[in-house]
Amino acid sequence: MAGSAANSAHIDDYTLARVPTSARNHWFGIAVQRFGQISALSQFLLGATLGYGMSFAHAFWAILLGSIIVEVIMCLVGIIAQREGLNTALLARWTGFGEIGASIVGLAVGISLIGWFGIQSAIAADSLDALMPGALPGWLWSLICGLAVTAIVAFGFKGMQWLANVTVPLFLVLVGWSVIAELSRHDLGSLLTSAPAGPQISVLAGSGIVAGGVIVGAIITGDMTRFNRTPADVVKQTALGVSLGEFVIGLAGVLLAHAARSGDIVSIVTSSIGFVGLLIVITGTLKINDWNLYSASLGLVNFVSVTFRRQLHRVSTTLVLGVAGTVLAAVGILSNFIEFLTVLSVVFPPIAGIMVAEYFVVRRWRGDLESSRQANALPVSAPRLVPATLIVWAISSVVGYFVTWGIPSVLSLVLSMVLYVVAGRLGLVGGVGETRTPEEAAVRTPATA
Repeated sequence: MAGSAANSAHIDDYTLARVPTSARNHWFGIAVQRFGQISALSQFLLGATLGYGMSFAHAFWAILLGSIIVEVIMCLVGIIAQREGLNTALLARWTGFGEIGASIVGLAVGISLIGWFGIQSAIAADSLDALMPGALPGWLWSLICGLAVTAIVAFGFKGMQWLANVTVPLFLVLVGWSVIAELSRHDLGSLLTSAPAGPQISVLAGSGIVAGGVIVGAIITGDMTRFNRTPADVVKQTALGVSLGEFVIGLAGVLLAHAARSGDIVSIVTSSIGFVGLLIVITGTLKINDWNLYSASLGLVNFVSVTFRRQLHRVSTTLVLGVAGTVLAAVGILSNFIEFLTVLSVVFPPIAGIMVAEYFVVRRWRGDLESSRQANALPVSAPRLVPATLIVWAISSVVGYFVTWGIPSVLSLVLSMVLYVVAGRLGLVGGVGETRTPEEAAVRTPATA
């Protein structure tokens, strides 16, 4: 039975199990995926936003500060997931949230990311329609883009690694081409010292834009780092992938915004280099969209396993979510949900804060994780509900939504850590009820091939 369960877990990308050492990957390949996730079109747009409201020097410092914040969060959360071999939604059960809290985390991740998956599919469809006007209806392009990514994600981590190996180098070549083509018409020295064309943005506000732009990706970083071999690998891939993604793509966007005196990066690249510019939009969208769908499927599987006591298969869940997100994008519904998805994103920073505080400081369930890790199994039981966590999560999220000074996402994250540690010191962190881990998920998987 153990062998059968281990094989099933492998096929299902270890959605409800630990990733064994035999399934871990070299850090550089994962760094390529991390770079692809960070260096997507959204980072190009972010750089243009900064360049439209900041000088090059100020934008550099904003990107540096924002990158440091994001990398610290990614490394801390990523190391936890690497050590335990667990994805974000499953790990949350033993890092402060309990089963009910973890199911809410999974649902929030699923809703948010499948929404962005549909929106990104629509963006790629619009680009293809502009590239080949009249060739196909816009809704059909949306279906093609969404279903193509869905098919790749159905193959799991290996399929996404293949996509990264193809799209990341292509994206870099295309971005380099666009930057050289546009900047060759301008004096580089003047661009580096010119004043921004739009309303001024402070360095602090700019760093908040940088950190906030990838904060959701930082929270779900465990979905990727659970395939790493060592904590050092997590740090190396994060430092390389995030730094290159933020600085190479972000600063390219800054320079293009200064050159064109505009913040609309899509218009800049498509008007200056046409076909190549549209390919940039498409390749950049594809690489971020696979992780949107992948983490959404992991979150939903974990939500259903807790709420309905049913173990969904990740592949079938991916196909259902991918088709649903694609159809919604095709009919144009998701464009009305952008504001809702933006509001929903404020609940994510405190998740990381609570997980880090529990695992490294309070350590209420750290022993359960460590003892079961030796057997490459899940802990035999999990707390059903942790009331203190839900209170800390709610307070920190509200503060992140209403407080606008400083960097709200960082403020809510730090606040959640402080409140959770205080609650732990006061003896308020504890589970209400206990649920035994289902046998299918608790069964051991071989630590080596």
